Amino acid sequence: MERQTEYNKNQREALLEQSWARRAVAWKTDLLVVFVLTGFAFFINRHMKLNSLYMDDLYQWFCYFEQPFSEAVFTVGGSRFRALYNLVSWIQMHVFGVHINWYVPFNILLNVGIAYTLYCMARKFSRSIYVGVVCSLMFLASRMSYYQIGQILGLMESMAMWMALMILYLLIGYLNEKDGLENRRLMLANLLYVGVCFVHERYMALFPLFFIVLLFKWSKNWKHWAEPVAGFAFVQLMRLLFIGTVSPAGTGGTDVVDTISVKSVLHYVLCQIAYIFGINAGPEHMNGQNFREAPLWVMVLIGIADLMLVVLILAFFIRLLQRRKGCVRALQTAALFVAFIGACIVCSSVTIRVEMRWVYVSYGAALLFMAWMYGFLTEGLERTGRWILGVPFLTLITVYAGLMLPVEHYYRSLYPNLYYWRDQEHYNSLAEETYGQYGDAIFGKTIFIIGDTFEMSEFTEDYFFKVFDPMRRDDCVRIEHIDDVRDIGLITDEMLVLQEDPANNRYQDVTHVVKTMKCRPVYGYYEDGWIDERAQVQVQAGSTGEIHLSFYYPRELQEDQWLTVYVNGEAQEYIHFDEEGKQVTIQANPYEPVMLRFETNFYVPNALEKRGTTRLALLLTMTAD
Repeated sequence: MERQTEYNKNQREALLEQSWARRAVAWKTDLLVVFVLTGFAFFINRHMKLNSLYMDDLYQWFCYFEQPFSEAVFTVGGSRFRALYNLVSWIQMHVFGVHINWYVPFNILLNVGIAYTLYCMARKFSRSIYVGVVCSLMFLASRMSYYQIGQILGLMESMAMWMALMILYLLIGYLNEKDGLENRRLMLANLLYVGVCFVHERYMALFPLFFIVLLFKWSKNWKHWAEPVAGFAFVQLMRLLFIGTVSPAGTGGTDVVDTISVKSVLHYVLCQIAYIFGINAGPEHMNGQNFREAPLWVMVLIGIADLMLVVLILAFFIRLLQRRKGCVRALQTAALFVAFIGACIVCSSVTIRVEMRWVYVSYGAALLFMAWMYGFLTEGLERTGRWILGVPFLTLITVYAGLMLPVEHYYRSLYPNLYYWRDQEHYNSLAEETYGQYGDAIFGKTIFIIGDTFEMSEFTEDYFFKVFDPMRRDDCVRIEHIDDVRDIGLITDEMLVLQEDPANNRYQDVTHVVKTMKCRPVYGYYEDGWIDERAQVQVQAGSTGEIHLSFYYPRELQEDQWLTVYVNGEAQEYIHFDEEGKQVTIQANPYEPVMLRFETNFYVPNALEKRGTTRLALLLTMTAD
C-alpha cells in the first residue's frame, strides 16, 4: 500500500514537472514570437513618421484641448458618438503632450499587440505555431495598415479591430468549446460589442452574429437571446441621447440614409472582396495604385497566390464532404467566419467610398479563417502519425505568404499616392524646419512663408503650432504668407522665413539666407547686435525706404561720446550720446541696398572679448519697413 502511495506521488510530481516544462517552452516560444513580430513591424514601417498634426488629427487635437473633458469625450449634438475611443484618445494625448513623434512607435507597438492576439487565435485554430506566425506576419505586412500606423486616429481603427476580432474568437469558442466557459464567452462577447460600438459605429453591423451563433448552438436560455438585444438597445439609446439620432453618419460629412444605393453597395462589396485577395480595386488616391496599373509581375504573383487559396478552400470542402462526424459544426463555424467578414464588408460599403483601411479587419478575419481551415484539414493527423499528409496544405499557405509579401511591399512603396499622404509629408517638413530645429524658441515668432502653393487653411494656421506649445498660448506663433522677400523688412530674432518647395513637397528654412541678403555684415557688425568702434553693413530698405537704427550703450556714459553714421560713403548723422539709448531714421529709396558705416570715439571699457580688429562699442538694432 505504501509502495502504491509512493508511486502515485512520484507520478503526480512527474506530471507536474512536465506541465511546468511545457509552460516554460510555451512562454519562451511566445516571447520569441513577440520579438520577431516587433522587429518585423518596426522594419516594414521604418519610413513612417508623424512630426505634425494635420486634417482629422489636428481637428481631434482641437476638440480635446479646446473643450472641457465631458464635451470632448461625450460628444453632444455631433454626428458620431465614440465615447470609449474618445476617452482612450484623450488620455493618450494628455500623456504624450507635445511629443508628436511618439505616436508612430506607439501605433506600431499597438499593431504588434493585435498581431500577437491574431497569432494566438490562429495558433489555436490551426494547432500550428508556424501557421500562427505566418498569419501574424501577413497581417503586419498588409498595405492596409497605413492609417493605423501613420495617423493618431489610427488608434480608433486598432481598438475597433482588436475588439471585433475578439468578438469573432469568443463566438467561435462559444459555438465549439465544451469546457463550461461558454456562457462567459458569450457574455464577454456582448460586452465587447457594446464597447466596439462606442469606438466606431460601423461595428453595429456585428449584431446579427449573436443570433446566428445562438441559432447554431440552438440555445434555449432566453437570457442568451436577451443579452445582445439589451446591448444593442443600450447603444442606440446612448446615441439618441447624445447625438439625437440612431442613423450612422457617412464619410465626408454625408449621411448613410442619403447616399446609400443597392448598386453602390454591391460595387463596394465586390471591391472589398478584391482587396482581401490582394487586388486593389479602388482608385489610386485610395490605395496607391489600381490593380490595372500594376506591373505584370505583381499581377502574376497575386494570381498564383489566390490560386493557392482556391486550392485550400476546395480541399476544405472536399474534406467536409468526406467527414461525417462534426461536419455540421464545421460548416456552421465556416458560416460564422463568412458572416463576420460579410458584416464588416457590408457596413463599410454603405457610404460614398471605400477606404483601404476599412478592409483591414476583414483581412485579419480572413487570415484566421485560413488558419482554421488548415486546422480542420489536418485535424488528427499528428495524433495518428500521419502528419505528412498535412504538408501539402502547409505548402499552400507558405507559398501564398511567400508570394504576397513582395506584393505588399510593392504596394507599401506607393503610399505617397494616397489622398492625404502628400499633405501630411509637407506638414511634417513644416514641423521639422521650425519646431524640430528651434524647439520652444519658435514661440512668439512670426513665420513668413514665401508662397501659398500648399494652400494652408486658416484653421491650420491658427492651430498647427499650438500642438507643440505646452502653455497653450493663443498667439504662440503667427503665420504670414508673402509673395516676395521684399514684402518684409530686416529679419529679426522674432522672425523665421520659410520657402515652399513644391517639387520636393516640403518647406525649406531660408531665414539665414534672407537675413544675410537683407543685412550683410562687411566688418565689425555681429548677429547678436554688437558693433565695433568701426563697423560696416549693407542693408536693404523696405517698401517705405525707411531704415530705423536704435543704438544702446550698456555702460556708464562718459563726456563727449559721439557716433557718426555714413550712408553710402557720406556722413549723414552725428549722434551725441547723452543718454544710453539713441534712435535715428535713414531715408532711402524703396528696396534700395544701402551701405552703412559706423565710427565711434568710444568703446566698452574692460570688455571680455574682442571679435574684430577694433573693440566692441555698442548694441545696434535695425528694422526696415
